[in-house]
Amino acid sequence: MDAGKPRASVRRNLTAELVAHVERFEPDPGPEPGTFEHTPAEFEAMAADLLRQYSPQDLWVFAYGSLIWNPEFEFDERRSATAYGWHRSFCLTLTRWRGTRELPALMLALDRGGSCQGVAFRLPAQDHFRQIALLLAREIDANPPTNIARWITVKTESGPLRALAFVATRDGKAYAGKLPMDQVAQVLARAAGHWGSAAQYLFRTVTMLREQGIRDRNMNRIESLVAEEIEASLLAAKNP
Repeated sequence: MDAGKPRASVRRNLTAELVAHVERFEPDPGPEPGTFEHTPAEFEAMAADLLRQYSPQDLWVFAYGSLIWNPEFEFDERRSATAYGWHRSFCLTLTRWRGTRELPALMLALDRGGSCQGVAFRLPAQDHFRQIALLLAREIDANPPTNIARWITVKTESGPLRALAFVATRDGKAYAGKLPMDQVAQVLARAAGHWGSAAQYLFRTVTMLREQGIRDRNMNRIESLVAEEIEASLLAAKNP
C-alpha cells in the first residue's frame, strides 16, 4: 500500500446498543430566559393565519425528521416527496427537550438551499384548523420561535403538492447556522434532556429514512461520526 495515500474512512452505523450507552434523561429546565411558552390561543392564531395564507382542500404535511418516525397525528395517505430549495440540517440549538443549558443539543429543521427528500402525509379531511393548531403546539416550543410553519411546494411521483412544513428562520435566537459535521457529531453524541438523548433522536431519524428508502449522505456521515464519538468515549472509559 502506498504510505502517502490517505486511508479511506470506514463508515460506522449508529446502533441501539451504542445509543443505550449515552441515553439519559435530565430535568426539564423550562423555557430559556427571555422566551416564553406559547398559549393555546397563540397557536390558534398562528393556525388561522396559515389558513388565511392558503386554505387547502387536502391538508398535506411535509416530514423530514421526527415527524417521519413519530407523527403523532392520524393520516390517510403517505407519499415520498422532495422539497427543492430546502435541505435537512441540524441548525437549531436546543437548551431543553434533548439538551440543557449546560450542554445544548441540535435539532433538525429545513434550511435554505439544496433539496430534501422526505415524506408527505395527507391528514383526514376534517377540521384543518384544529389539526394545524395541534401540530404547531408539537413543533414550535420557544416564543419567539426559530422554527416556523410555512407552506412550501414539494414534488411527488403523482405531481406537485402544497404542504405545511417547519423551516428555520435565520434571524431566530436558536438558529445555529451551518456547522461542521464533526462539531454536530460531538454535540449529538453527548447532549440529552428530559426527552432523552440527541443520539437517540438521530438514530430514530436515520433508521426511518432508510426504511423509507431515503438517501441522505450528510445524515449518513453524521451518523458515522456520532458512532465514532461514542465508541471513543467508551474506549476512554475502559482505559483512563
